[in-house]
Amino acid sequence: MRVVLATHNAKKLSELRRLVADQALDLDIVGLDDVAGYPEPDETERTFEGNALIKSRAAAAATGLPALADDSGIEVDLLNNMPGVRSARWAGKGAGDQANLDLLIAQLADTDPAQRTGRFVCAVAYTHPDGAEHVLRATMEGHLVSEPRGGNGFGYDPIFVADGNSRTNAELTPAEKDAISHRGKAVRAMLAWLAQHGEG
Repeated sequence: MRVVLATHNAKKLSELRRLVADQALDLDIVGLDDVAGYPEPDETERTFEGNALIKSRAAAAATGLPALADDSGIEVDLLNNMPGVRSARWAGKGAGDQANLDLLIAQLADTDPAQRTGRFVCAVAYTHPDGAEHVLRATMEGHLVSEPRGGNGFGYDPIFVADGNSRTNAELTPAEKDAISHRGKAVRAMLAWLAQHGEG
């Protein structure tokens, strides 16, 4: 079955393809760069689940394919769970990963390292063109460090250390990160659901 992942992010696409291969599912995963372009909706919801559904619904409607979409981000306890759904736009609309990372580091600069706890959150939504939908959420708890470390991953990975680890997410191999990440957990659960419902 061909499924579109509602993203232009090549790293997210390769991550999903790895997870599909690990589960030995017969799914052909394509990204938004592989299908005809369409006006992408604004992410206007206040929850990860709501924004994931906005994206999966739009992709299914525009392509006629079953669609997966995720909305993910980081919640920092000291910042009242921000950046949250604004994680990708924390330094302003159009800001890149580095600008977002630099801003978050600056905001935590004068705080107690022991209190820099938080979590990555991922909601994955599936929408079938016939209207069927399913949404799952997963988290990865941990703490933030003040100096970026590692060259793998993306986003806030260089400053996030998952509980039970001493290395940042950006110091983990892709397989190590997939095994514990919020997105890995959510996607594996969604793939299991798809398989159970005859979609894989």
